[in-house]
Amino acid sequence: MPVPHSPEFRERAVALARLGDKPIITLAKEPGISRSCLRNWPAQADADQEGQTSSRLTTAEKAEIAELRRKNRQLELENEILKRAAAYFARENVLPK
Repeated sequence: MPVPHSPEFRERAVALARLGDKPIITLAKEPGISRSCLRNWPAQADADQEGQTSSRLTTAEKAEIAELRRKNRQLELENEILKRAAAYFARENVLPK
């Protein structure tokens, strides 16, 4: 996974891309980032500024969704463990000693 770029670097790259003085492919080659990143960053910056009016998720919303997914996986795992423990103890109480 590539190292994430700093917010300042992204802001500067977005500003340069919006100027339109150079093609995006040229702007992307100089600092060594991909064209797709440089195409996506302005759209993401717009979504972050606009908030709810944009159809694209903001960075904060993406982070929140990722955190909720992590918590969901953890809760599902804990639930499975509790189900297995309940089945084990239920079986133990039914069997003759």
